[in-house]
Amino acid sequence: MKEQFDISTELMQLISSDQAFHYRVIPIKKEKDTITFKAESVSDDLKQELEIVLGKTVHLVEGTKETISKYLTTNFRKRANSVVEDLHFSTDFLEKILLSAKDIGSSDIHFEPYEERCRVRFRIDGKLKEQYIISLQEYPVIVNKLKIKAGLDISEKRLPQDGRITVKTPTDEFDIRVSSLPALHGEKLVLRILSKDANHIVLDDLGFTDQELKIYKETIKHPNGIVLISGPTGSGKTTTLYATLKLLNNEETNVLTIEDPIEYTLEGINQVQLKENIGLDFASTLRTFLRQDPDVIMVGEIRDAKTANMAIRAALTGHLVLSTIHTNSAWATISRLIDMDIPPFLIASTLNVSVAQRLVRKLCTSCKKEESISSNIFPEQFDIPKDLQKHFVAVGCSHCYHTGYKDRKAIYEIIPITKTLVKHIKNNELEIDHYIKTNNIKTLKDNAINLVKRGITSVDEIYAFLAV
Repeated sequence: MKEQFDISTELMQLISSDQAFHYRVIPIKKEKDTITFKAESVSDDLKQELEIVLGKTVHLVEGTKETISKYLTTNFRKRANSVVEDLHFSTDFLEKILLSAKDIGSSDIHFEPYEERCRVRFRIDGKLKEQYIISLQEYPVIVNKLKIKAGLDISEKRLPQDGRITVKTPTDEFDIRVSSLPALHGEKLVLRILSKDANHIVLDDLGFTDQELKIYKETIKHPNGIVLISGPTGSGKTTTLYATLKLLNNEETNVLTIEDPIEYTLEGINQVQLKENIGLDFASTLRTFLRQDPDVIMVGEIRDAKTANMAIRAALTGHLVLSTIHTNSAWATISRLIDMDIPPFLIASTLNVSVAQRLVRKLCTSCKKEESISSNIFPEQFDIPKDLQKHFVAVGCSHCYHTGYKDRKAIYEIIPITKTLVKHIKNNELEIDHYIKTNNIKTLKDNAINLVKRGITSVDEIYAFLAV
């Protein structure tokens, strides 16, 4: 059903989202300088106004209110505010892309060159969606504009580069991290939108169960040790760290962070931006931090043995260290540290808790549909819980832009390092399935299937967890 209301990216970018909703029109065809729109009501006044606004000849075809509404909500997203509309006539195409991406809640913007065309995709709720098509002639101009804004070398097209842009509007200010990558047909750019406002991040609202929240809050009260959060890129690890820092931040505590990039700014916390090109890396900064009388240290990511060793040294000398690491589960973090040649006895004596997390899309509450459980929707090896008789599936409506999903929720796997686990780690005994079951520790799979039981998400969304 969704497919018949999709329009091509080339047609979609002929009109802004604000204009499409304001005039209740959908572009359905373009021939030279004439654009044909499907409209709720056809009139000479509407035709003339669109021709003035767009600078093109306009032809109108009448469509039903229901059809226009479905086209609008499937292809266009309403802005969170009116920044783009207000600035529409004073901004160029690039600024329009940046502002519209921020307004609709996109986390990343991808500029991608190919042999015959270039495209722009937005990542929304974890999924990429094509938003604009750029001609091969225009693409180098846009890339150079972005590189200049980000302070990159426009003459260097053979090596990757990283930079940062600050965007200011009448109502908002945000940073964008820019990464360029030489590809076959030109430079691919990925822009990560960073929100400076951390006031909305609250640990209690992220997705912890009551029991998990209690365990996690107890472990971060320790005056020293390491708290590690694992997960792939884009799984919300940094957000969890900032929510933790907000809880620990007070006038009696000296909090230092080393980050790449600084995604949020927090009053009362001393934040340092990584600059590896001048030798300011995680390990060297951590060494300096130990002379800054810290109570809490946050390391953006443990990437190598050098950083891991410095983090453990900081924990051993009486500091609480928070960091992230790339592993598939909470317990796999132990194996990863051992692979970095960290002695097991040091891991056992410093690690307070290991946390794994993922982000799961939530079903739209306005259109989700209840169905009976069928075994063919699960992976073959998955043992379906007996109490799972019904589940909800994604449908799609105007509230969720016909995706069937709206917003995301974090799920966690939390393993506090108890005396029993300390013995396991010291003896390099890394098989703890029995321990997890007997201590009722909820894994990512357990929490994912629990969201299905509660009707919060779909089996399709958590399929990857169940297949493991």
